[in-house]
Amino acid sequence: MDSARRSGAPNDDAAAWPLPASGAWHPGLGAAERQFFELSPDRPFTLEGGGVLHQPVLAYETWGALDADAANAVLVCHALTGDAHAHGLAHPPSQPTEGWWNDFIGPGRPLDTNRYFVVCANVLGGCQGSTGPSSVNPATGERYGPDFPVVTNRDIVRSQWALGRHLGIDRWLSVVGGSMGGMTVLEWGITYPQRVGSLVVIASAAEASAQQIAWSKVGRQAIWDDPKFRGGRYYDAADGDGPHLGLANARRIAMIHYRSGDEFDRRFSRHSEDPVLPLRLEQRFDVESYLDYQGAKFVPRFDANTYLVLNKLMDLHDVGRGRGGIDAALGRIVAPTMVMSVRTDFLYPRPQQLRIVETLTRRTTMRVEHVDIDSDNGHDGFLTEPDQTGPPMGEFIDDIYKSDAGTTGATR
Repeated sequence: MDSARRSGAPNDDAAAWPLPASGAWHPGLGAAERQFFELSPDRPFTLEGGGVLHQPVLAYETWGALDADAANAVLVCHALTGDAHAHGLAHPPSQPTEGWWNDFIGPGRPLDTNRYFVVCANVLGGCQGSTGPSSVNPATGERYGPDFPVVTNRDIVRSQWALGRHLGIDRWLSVVGGSMGGMTVLEWGITYPQRVGSLVVIASAAEASAQQIAWSKVGRQAIWDDPKFRGGRYYDAADGDGPHLGLANARRIAMIHYRSGDEFDRRFSRHSEDPVLPLRLEQRFDVESYLDYQGAKFVPRFDANTYLVLNKLMDLHDVGRGRGGIDAALGRIVAPTMVMSVRTDFLYPRPQQLRIVETLTRRTTMRVEHVDIDSDNGHDGFLTEPDQTGPPMGEFIDDIYKSDAGTTGATR
């Protein structure tokens, strides 16, 4: 294991610290590949929970070219800690990492940008250019902070629908996403059934389970318990004085359920580059060093309040709320649907995806497919297994693309 992998708490990396109180993007960092859409410039954007956002903005990126008939548009929905930069190079400091789905998007990739116009937007509540807790509320001139309202996947879908219209897209060829993004995909199929040509739902669920909510709770509590969180009003804190420890702890907790015991045993076992003898409390096994490294790497690119907002969004996910239950809600979907499961995913286990498949098969007549991803990477298998995830997704969307062409008489 290399020395970077073994680095631990944030202050182990003296060259990177002290960090700003928040890792949220701000205009002073430069736009890089981001584009910006004023979602509701003339009136407040009302959210499902009753809150409002004043002059909200969506940061988004696009790849490829939109056809004359706007029939080749694919919307990619990101997971909890993702953003609009799904494809491309790193552009420090504005975009410090490469695209999080580079193996899936680009020329010759499953989402082939020589054929498709691919769009990804940072969700409302995010911290990478879209309006979120770190943004200034135009109505007050102050950052939203802990006053940022509750956002749901239904709000996200409404904002993405408006973005599509702005881009000249009345109907998406496909909407795809994993984890939180998969929740958004389901909401798209239910909220705007005639506006989507197909759905790809990866490692997700129709509703958050009690165990998923429990995992979320301890992650949020780690942030709340950090004295430097200051009730969410930390943006004016000096560098190095933000809620970094709480956010790093939330990430450590998350990485335990994002991966699997099989993978941890394969990669780390009980190995320790830090000698076990003499026995001492501060000794770290390699798996502990890995969790420390992941926490330290996460803090510079994320915002604690955003983590709380989007984490709660996932807990509130329930497609059946106000729709007569899950089965009735899923019965609204009319688009061909592909659902994928990761064999070792114990955060969003396979039975949750099978419930979606079985319900759609029973209540609808459209094409429904299920794909198993054989990986020991756990929940993160939707990110780490392009050879298993990409080809079936690409072939499925390609079939829909060709069938749409046959229906409309267009030439592809």
